[in-house]
Amino acid sequence: MKEVKMFMFIGCPHCKRAEEMIADIFTCHPEYARVPFTVINEHENPEIANQYDYYYVPTFYTGDVKMMEGVPTKEAIEKAFAKALEET
Repeated sequence: MKEVKMFMFIGCPHCKRAEEMIADIFTCHPEYARVPFTVINEHENPEIANQYDYYYVPTFYTGDVKMMEGVPTKEAIEKAFAKALEET
């Protein structure tokens, strides 16, 4: 199973919305809660964030594949978690 990483920073309204969407997605699809999920605050962990190619937050990676960047959609976030489960 691949890990899903979410790059974000505190105070970002799109990141807050993405976190709300994730909570809703986990309620609708409890199997996605099994996926290893790491939230990386780019301001607190620039050494990690700088290893990835993105410009906007939130950005989601499944493994090393960028799945979504910028204004979040529930569908794009679900796709990131579904991809992680596919590769079990």
